[in-house]
Amino acid sequence: MFALGSFLLAGLVCQSLGQYDYEDEYSMPYAPQEGASTANCAQECECPPNFPTAMYCNERNLKFIPIVPTGIKYLYLQNNLIEEIKAGVFDNVTDLRWLVLDNNNITSEKIQAGTIDKLGSLEKLLFSHNKLTKPPGLLTKSLDELKLVANQLSSFPANTLSGMENLTSLYLSKNKLTTESITGAFKSLKSLVLLDVSENKLKKLPSGVPASLLMLYADNNEIDSIPGGYLAKLPLLQYLRVSHNKLVDSGIPAGVFNVSSLLELDLAFNKLKTIPEVNELLEHLYLQVNEISKFDLTNICKFSSPVNYSRLRTLRLDGNNITHSSMPDDTANCLRQASEIIFE
Repeated sequence: MFALGSFLLAGLVCQSLGQYDYEDEYSMPYAPQEGASTANCAQECECPPNFPTAMYCNERNLKFIPIVPTGIKYLYLQNNLIEEIKAGVFDNVTDLRWLVLDNNNITSEKIQAGTIDKLGSLEKLLFSHNKLTKPPGLLTKSLDELKLVANQLSSFPANTLSGMENLTSLYLSKNKLTTESITGAFKSLKSLVLLDVSENKLKKLPSGVPASLLMLYADNNEIDSIPGGYLAKLPLLQYLRVSHNKLVDSGIPAGVFNVSSLLELDLAFNKLKTIPEVNELLEHLYLQVNEISKFDLTNICKFSSPVNYSRLRTLRLDGNNITHSSMPDDTANCLRQASEIIFE
């Protein structure tokens, strides 16, 4: 039987590999048959016989959410014109598992009490591309994925995610969040593996993130420094993206990126003048479009020998002030596993 947890983790890793682009997917998860559904589908929507617990109301120019009949567990409402969530629409489906509301016109003020907060079994809430100025309140502790991408979030109260020990993926990119507005927001998330705060107004990396984190995306902000020991507090972190920020050499403490867990480090489009010190187990290092003028090999390999060498497979240095001729003589020995070194 297909394991939904394995599917989710594989999807997260796939999103993380290489220089990245990904799109949201709304495919129906495989679920064990729970007996024939007796749900009568809302007339505005479609309930396929092969997935009797799913109701598809997407892309139908809906201005309201229809009353959801008993038996529905997966509800797709993306790409409509919905402006509010009225009380009563979910009264028959308090055991709803997935709720997809992406690409609508819902504001925070138009989410009435007794709607989302009644969904005690909800696992995924996809609420991107709306007009929210604050996250929905009183979210269920059963959530494992929350997407609030491309809203107008400027505040994120510290207790919003309190007690959500099942939450594994949190997407907050393309909002108006500041360092201060997210202080203390993530400290209770003991299972969090992916945190995306890219394209906001952060001046620092988020504080208080849980030690469980595997992926931290903070590109396209206003970050100018990394706190000393920041990554040492994240022993499982594998993917860190801080591209398109304002990082300078003086804001990078010695050895801050030299941690053995890290596989991908993206520092492209900053103001670095030197290659930062990294661990020999790092596999992908993106430094394009900085101000680097020297190839400091010792920051990649302390020394090279038959058993001491870098595991880098990708090294991007294009858009800097160095060329292939800048590489020291021992580069081939140090970077013996590299399949892609880009200067131009």
